[in-house]
Amino acid sequence: MTADPADDTRTRILRAALDLFAEHGYQRTSLRQIGERLRLTKTAILYHFPAKEHLLAALVEPLLADLERLLDAAQTQPTERARWTVLEGWVDVILAHRRPLGMLYHDIALVGRGDTYHRLITIAMRANDIIAGPDAGRRERVRAVQAVAACSDPVVFFTDVSDEVLRADMLDGVRRLLTAPTADAAGPTEADPAGAAVPRTDPAAAALVHASRPDAALGGGAAARRRRPGRPPALGREQVEAARRMHAAGTHSVDAIAATLGVSRATVYRHLDG
Repeated sequence: MTADPADDTRTRILRAALDLFAEHGYQRTSLRQIGERLRLTKTAILYHFPAKEHLLAALVEPLLADLERLLDAAQTQPTERARWTVLEGWVDVILAHRRPLGMLYHDIALVGRGDTYHRLITIAMRANDIIAGPDAGRRERVRAVQAVAACSDPVVFFTDVSDEVLRADMLDGVRRLLTAPTADAAGPTEADPAGAAVPRTDPAAAALVHASRPDAALGGGAAARRRRPGRPPALGREQVEAARRMHAAGTHSVDAIAATLGVSRATVYRHLDG
């Protein structure tokens, strides 16, 4: 059985587009360049993809379809099982689409407010709801959003790490996030003198928070500062490239980049200016 020539041409266009987007970025890649690489006219490209945004949407489509199937399967399961089905499955899907996701990470927003954008938002909201669970409070919902990020963002930043190692690291991180003790989300909170938020309804918890601080038995101040973990003084090559892409795309502020990479704003500025 021979392949449909039209389908083959469409596939070749998508592959060339992905390669060129990776080399030059979405904004700096033209339909003419894609045609020249394939020895096709711009008209031939437009026959399959009426606008450049359609190319981007087509490249994202397999990722979105796999995530939708994952969520459909998880929604029929009990709460705890559904939560980990989504988290583990999300990591697997993201890793399976690692190359296009890495290349298009900062260009997905350029799809605009069309069907692809709305599907992406719907997928994220469904995942957040399943991970948070029924009757979730604010903090559970916040952690659900953080968990989805923990199962996605490292793929972009650690391109030199193998799938197997990165999968283990990502799932370890999200387990730590979701199993960490939390204060009572239902009660209002107040800050102790050192700034730790504790629920007003549980005085014992306030004492526990204070006693567990590294400086509690050492007089605070200098001892706490000595024990504070330091930030790495520099970024690796892949992290520098990711930081520069985010900054150039205008999708992240310097503060957001610094928080994501665990470094100071000064470190980010140093690498952006280098």
